[in-house]
Amino acid sequence: MMKDLVLIGGGHSHAIVLEMFGLNPLPGVRLTLITPNSDTPYSGMLPGHIAGFYSHDECHIDLRKLANFAQAKLYIDRAVGLDLNNHQVICANRPPVTFDVLSVDIGSTPATISVSGATEYAIAAKPVPKLLQHWYQLLENVRKNPQKPINIGIVGGGAGGVELALSMQTHLQAILQQYQQPIQNLQIHLFQRHEKLLPNYNQSVQNQFQQILTKRGINLHLGQTVSEVAPLYNNKNSSLTNRETPEIFQIKCESGLLVDCHKIFWVTQASAPQCLKTTGLATDESGFILVEDTLQSRTHPEVFAAGDIATMINHPRPKAGVFAVRQGKPLFENLQKTLLGQPLKPYIPQRQYLSLIGTGDKRAIASKGALTSPPHQFFWCWKDWIDRRFMARFGEKIGD
Repeated sequence: MMKDLVLIGGGHSHAIVLEMFGLNPLPGVRLTLITPNSDTPYSGMLPGHIAGFYSHDECHIDLRKLANFAQAKLYIDRAVGLDLNNHQVICANRPPVTFDVLSVDIGSTPATISVSGATEYAIAAKPVPKLLQHWYQLLENVRKNPQKPINIGIVGGGAGGVELALSMQTHLQAILQQYQQPIQNLQIHLFQRHEKLLPNYNQSVQNQFQQILTKRGINLHLGQTVSEVAPLYNNKNSSLTNRETPEIFQIKCESGLLVDCHKIFWVTQASAPQCLKTTGLATDESGFILVEDTLQSRTHPEVFAAGDIATMINHPRPKAGVFAVRQGKPLFENLQKTLLGQPLKPYIPQRQYLSLIGTGDKRAIASKGALTSPPHQFFWCWKDWIDRRFMARFGEKIGD
């Protein structure tokens, strides 16, 4: 009898699963991928893409070609629910998809619900395709009107927010210089509710990035909790009204601080999609799927989860791409074992891992545990080699 394995989402773990199924096909298994986009971004290269160092194709995996390599059906659609009693995935635009075994790798989104106006007026860092759509439009607007000043707000001072601020500054300043405009036309404001940047890293990393951001003229608002995002239309109290901008947004903080911005990017703590709450799957307090060491759902053994959307009960780890990549192989192996009726293997992620955090100028800071390096070109080259090697594994398989 045929068995149906359905993958929801084209994240890092599922890209590796598809690659490995292509190399190791399992007779009697129908493989299906449901994803809203035909390509998937590699998070390790995204800051470099925003900085202008990588093209779109260099940092995206072609899921159509990868699914074809794995002999998988590909449905470009959005999963909006699960009917676990009938083993079906509910899609937005097509009939339900039946599964025997299901795997979920749909990532996470920045938490905006608790802040008034953030969902409507801020640009979330995830899903990445929407972020890039806004970013490309911003680049085009600056090229068309390089003489116009622009204020950008970035909410969230973790690694993602810091890298985004530095990468955006690099690319936008390059455009201003190309058109012989003063780089002072660009102002970037970074808001962080903690008193320190990158709270999940050691003090040396925090201090180095604070010095780098300050030296490069990025306005730091530390210890500032954003409480509201609101649009301003020709408001006399706005400092930006005389710049002929049709729509401006104001960031309001609990302290009373007000900052006007043309664009606001939201890079706060990760949260889970709301649709998971009604599925019946066991989740943690943030809504992420709870999984055992085998990457199986705690409550539904026919369901697996990996990447940001999963929380390992016995080994919780930060929501970082490095863990999604490492989960790819053990996820593939346990999916195969489940389909074959074999005992599953536990997976224990490493406690410490190497972080190579770009500084937006083709340098990077290396950090592991308590050890930290100053920013250096060598670490960027190392990171670039790791990232390109990861992407090359898919290009070689699908014929790029």
